[in-house]
Order: sequence, then C-alpha cells, then structure tokens
Amino acid sequence: MTIFARAPLALGLIGLSSLSFASTLDLGSDVVTATRTSQASSIAATTVFERTDIERLQVNTAEELLRRATGVNLINNGGPGKSTSLQIRGSNDKHVLVMIDGVRVGSATSGVAALQNLPVEQIERIEIVRGPRSSLYGSEAIGGVVQIFTRKGGDGLTPYFSTTVGSRQHRAATAGASGGNDNAWFNLGVSSLDTEGYDARPSREVDHDGYRELSANLSGGYRFANGLLLDANLLQVESHNDYDSGNKANADSVLKAYGARARFAPLSFWDVTLQAGRSEDQNENFKGSTFDSRYDTRRDTASWQNDFALSEKQLLTVGYDWQQDSVSSSVDYPEDSRYNHGLFAQYLLHAGRHEWQLGLRHDDNEAYGEHTTGSVGYGYALTDSISLASSYGTAFSAPTFNQLYFPGYGNPDIQAETSRNIEVGLRGQHRWGSWSANAFRNDIDDMIASVRVGGVSMAENVDKARITGLELEVLTQQLGWNWQANLTLQDPENRSSSANDDLLLRRVPEQIFNLDVDRRFGRIGLGASVHAEGRRWDNATNTSDLHGYNTVELRAEYWLSHAWRVQARVSNLFDNEYETAATYTQPGRAGYLTLRYQPL
Repeated sequence: MTIFARAPLALGLIGLSSLSFASTLDLGSDVVTATRTSQASSIAATTVFERTDIERLQVNTAEELLRRATGVNLINNGGPGKSTSLQIRGSNDKHVLVMIDGVRVGSATSGVAALQNLPVEQIERIEIVRGPRSSLYGSEAIGGVVQIFTRKGGDGLTPYFSTTVGSRQHRAATAGASGGNDNAWFNLGVSSLDTEGYDARPSREVDHDGYRELSANLSGGYRFANGLLLDANLLQVESHNDYDSGNKANADSVLKAYGARARFAPLSFWDVTLQAGRSEDQNENFKGSTFDSRYDTRRDTASWQNDFALSEKQLLTVGYDWQQDSVSSSVDYPEDSRYNHGLFAQYLLHAGRHEWQLGLRHDDNEAYGEHTTGSVGYGYALTDSISLASSYGTAFSAPTFNQLYFPGYGNPDIQAETSRNIEVGLRGQHRWGSWSANAFRNDIDDMIASVRVGGVSMAENVDKARITGLELEVLTQQLGWNWQANLTLQDPENRSSSANDDLLLRRVPEQIFNLDVDRRFGRIGLGASVHAEGRRWDNATNTSDLHGYNTVELRAEYWLSHAWRVQARVSNLFDNEYETAATYTQPGRAGYLTLRYQPL
C-alpha cells in the first residue's frame, strides 16, 4: 500500500532552486560540482551527503544513500550487486553523468555507471546536482550530475575500522588509515562485502542470488611552497554476482577509476587546473561455469581549466575537455573507439542581492557530430533569509556504442538526445532551519527507442518527453530531534507521436518522499527513516503496473568511547513486498550490527 495516490501535475513554465546541505572535499563549506569551481552557494539544486551522514544512517550500499536524495529514484534488479539504474527528475539512467573524484565513469556500451558496485565505505562525500549541466560537462548531464569523492586524509594519522554482520549472511569489513597536515595528505583503505542474497525471481529458479566485492582506495597529495598542488587517486572494485537469468547465470566485474591533478597559479588572479584520468568497466558473463560474453570499456579523459578572478565578485572559467571511449568485447562492434573535444566557458557574478551564472559549451564528437549547449541562471535575495532562483539550460546525451553499433540493433545514423529545462524556486535560511520549494519542466527530444523494422528491432530517435515537477525540502530541529524531509511530485509524460503519446514514462514514480529523524542522548543515538514512492508503470504502454510502496527503518548506536561505537539497524521494518522492476523482488526485513572505530 502506498502513501500517495496518483496526482498528475499540470505545471506550466516552472523551474527550481535548492539548498545545499553540506560541504565538499577539501573545499571547506563549498560545493564544486555545480560550477566546476569552489562556491559557497549555487543557483543549481544540490544535495550533499557527507561521511558523517553515511555513518549516521548506517547504509550498507551507495544505493541506500542515493535514494534519499530529492528527485532521485532507483531501479534495482533484485538486491545488492544487481543491476541498478539511477534516475534524476524522471529522466532515464543514461541522462545522469556520474564522476568519481572528477573522473567520468560508466560503460560505453550500455551508457550507465555501475552504481551497484560502488563501495559505500570508500566514500567521503557525494554531491548530487539536479538539472542540466551539459554547458559544463557535455554529454549525459540532462537530468543531473552525481559526483562521488573517495576518502581523503588530513589532520594527523587516523586509522579507521568497521565490521558488519546481518541478515542473509551479510558480512562486511573496512580498514584503513588516513593522515596529513596542511601541505600533505594520504588515504589507504580496503573494504569487502559478502552476502548470500535472496531469491530475486522465485518464478525463474529457486536459489540465492549472492554478491561479493573487494575494493581498495589509495589517494594522496602535496602542496609545494610555491603553491603548486599535486594529487592522485585510485579506486578499484572487483565483484562477483549471481543472478536469475537461467542456467545459474553469474558475472565477474571490475570497476576502476584513477586520475591525477595539478593546480597552480601563474598569476595572482589566474588559477590553472590540469587533470587526467581513466575509468574502466569490465564484465565477464557466465552460464554456470561456461563463458557467455565479455564487455570491457574504457574512458580516458583530460581537462585544462582556467579560472580568472576578474574581481572579488566575478569569476570567469574557460577550459578544454578531451575524452576517448574504447570498447573491447566478445561481440564484434564495427567501431570500437571514439573521441570527443569540448570547449567550455562560464561566468559567475555576485553583485549585492543579485547572482548570475552563465555557461556555454561546444562539443565535437567523432561518432555523432557537434553540439552546442548553454545555460543561464539568476538568483535574487528577496530578504536576508529568503531568496529566489531561476535558470534555463539545454543539454544532450550521446548515443551509446550499443545504440550505434551493436550487431542487429545498432543504428549509426541516430543522433544525440537533446533537452530544454526551465526552473524556478524559493529557498529560505532561518534560525529554526532551512527549506526550499523548487519547480521544473524538462522537454526531451529525439529520445532513442527500439523500433521494429522488418521484424528486427533497431535504435531510432522517435520518442519525446515532457517532465514537470515540484520539489520540497525542509531541514530543521524540533523537540530535540533533527528532521530532514523531501517530497518530489512529477508528471513524466510521453510526448511521442505514437500510440504511447500522453502516457507516463516507464518506471518513473509520480511521487517520492523521504524522511530522516535523528537524536543524540549522550552516548546513545537513535534514528528512523521513511521512504515512499507512488505507482509507476514497467512498460511504455502503461499496461504493467508497479504498485507504490513505503519502507520504514530504525537505527541506534552506542558510543563506547570517543572513537568506538556499536550500531544496529533494522531495514524494511514491516517486511513490505515491492518491486522497482517487474518480476524482481526487493529485500524484505533485515537486521544489521556494526562495530565501528573512527576517531573524531
């Protein structure tokens, strides 16, 4: 049973502004993803999760954390390690750009990042920016951008450790050490997860669909006396996944993201950042012990960014991005690589009560040609505590290698998907807390869909969509408890000139609600969370219904000392049955116990 009934929206030209809840990696209280620069505030709608949030909420996976963000819904195929799609504001998973420490990640064949393989214990911070960001990052950033920052060091030598046991033979452990001072820092961490899982598709075959992973994270940096900053990072995750697809199907995967950065100031008003990185997505699929297929993709990236402080209130950013995608597979693709050149510029202005953000970018891709995108954002402080923000932006998402070249399906003539997004909203900061009310409309054209031609399915630019929505957020402390809640209402309308016109986009809920409540009583911490989603359809013809659902979880912790604590959590307290993709059941009630060492 769901909390909400269907309530289609009829919102006109509306938009958004939102509140950022925290700070970014080695940037004090600033957010970096929304502007590619360190900014204390942003016109863009931004949600931030810190390391303290991860530990307070006692999440076992990155998906459990991400689904708490405003405007985000996840589609999971049967528990930990199973294929997971992330949607922001109703746009599909290929419309979300994912980065790890500034390095673009994701499979070049499927176009989706393997979020299910991200180890949450290696994460220091996550920034989620909602709305188009192609004017800064190029392809994929139609719905938004998710940037994951891995653990970094600082403030002396600090070891850390945790171990968790739980339902379905869940076993996890983390160990590492970080350290540093004002000029040098490092972090080395390893983590593991092993779960027996559960039978995600009982109608297929009765078995347990287990998952295990092992990860390592290494990072370090040094700031020289002349101001030159050098740093590097490496994240590698190896995993094994059992899933229901007949014949005891299983897969071995490797996710890698590593990069290096140099930052220096040739002149007092000019900062230069040079960054290079590589991400790899490797998958080998088996039926029992028999090899079935292999898909290995690689993204090499490099960027040259120049930030010019024109005055105390003006910042001009210009730069160049280079990217090359490569595919190696047991399937013979007629093309196995492509490059992209991107030139971008951004102007930020803070003048009294006014704030401006202007962006422009031109991308030239070997496979699908040229695209120019732009954005304009404006903010105005109505009072000392209430502000208005509005923006307009265009964005695009490139076709994947599968859509272009997969034998029997790919179409090398398809074009990139494009969008136009308009947003407006209010936000407030008060003694009792903060709030925001944001609205948006996103029109997406040339969406790629499967079309049957002569009895064969092919990729074609045939679909259109209009997604309108309203986002509400509040963060406050009342009756001694910390309350954080968000509500998303959206109308994901299919606008294609086909039989699906005026129907709802598949797997997009019309309502999403999150509530987290926490309080500390001396050494004891207590908390509870509610997550609810409205009904959605599993197919484009709106004939396969996925009912709405809600889940409740409880958590507690006891501090044995300033560094040691014991934590306990019960998820899906009422053992509700639900699916986010048809025939794939989601986990029922489960309990977890954690021992954690983390000096404050």
